[in-house]
Parts: sequence; C-alpha cells; structure tokens
Amino acid sequence: MTTDVERSFEVDATVEEVWALLSDPALRAQGIRVVDRFETDGDVTVWRLKLPIRALPGTIAVRTRDVERDPPRYVRFEGTSRVMDVSGEHELTPTERGCRVRNRFVVDGKFPGVETFFSANIDDEIDHLFAFVNDRVSPAD
Repeated sequence: MTTDVERSFEVDATVEEVWALLSDPALRAQGIRVVDRFETDGDVTVWRLKLPIRALPGTIAVRTRDVERDPPRYVRFEGTSRVMDVSGEHELTPTERGCRVRNRFVVDGKFPGVETFFSANIDDEIDHLFAFVNDRVSPAD
C-alpha cells in the first residue's frame, strides 16, 4: 500500500536560506522527527528510523540519495529499506514575505503498519519540519 501526501508551509526567510537547509541531506535528516540518527557516505545518507510499530523493534536503515536538484528551487530524494521505499520533494517558491515550501512524500510500505503510521502522523512530521526550518533561518528583508 502506498501513502502519497503533499503539504505546504511558509517561512519568513529567503529561498536561498531555506534551500541551504533542505538541500543538504544531513540537515534534511535532522528535520525529520522519526530519524533517530544518520550517517552520510558520499552521495548516500542512511537514515536510522525509529518507528513506534510494535513488530519493528530497534531502528530501520533507509538508504537515501538525491535524484533531482534544481538549485535553489527544487530537490527530490529517494530512499529504500527492507520495510519501505520513500521519496520526498521540497519545492521552494518566493513569496512577498519569504518562502513557500511545498513538501511531497510518498511512502510505499513493504511491512504492515508502515504506511498507516505515516498517513496518521504526516501533519506532525510537517509541523516538525516547519519548526526545524523556522528555527534555523533569519527573517527575509
């Protein structure tokens, strides 16, 4: 089963400031609440996800890499693991006050409960990502 969600938010910062956060795989990992830890090796970042699914104790390794980039406006990444495949997109658009961030995530669960968890928690994840970005950028002029 696949979960496909899209959410947007706006921040009072320039596209370039937000791009610096969301285009960096290590920083991007820090903005995702279920990433317990991560390691970067070349163009691959391995996220160690801690999902509160009883049948999945410990962490799940998800190998992610950027597959499309159009600086400073768009980045798309993909990740694979034994329990799910994931893709994510961040599209940045300037606004009068700063930047609009469109986020799209597709989770293809290979294990029962994975896509249900993400469907139920995506708004909290986007809120966490918004707080992460908002706390690290300065207001736009």
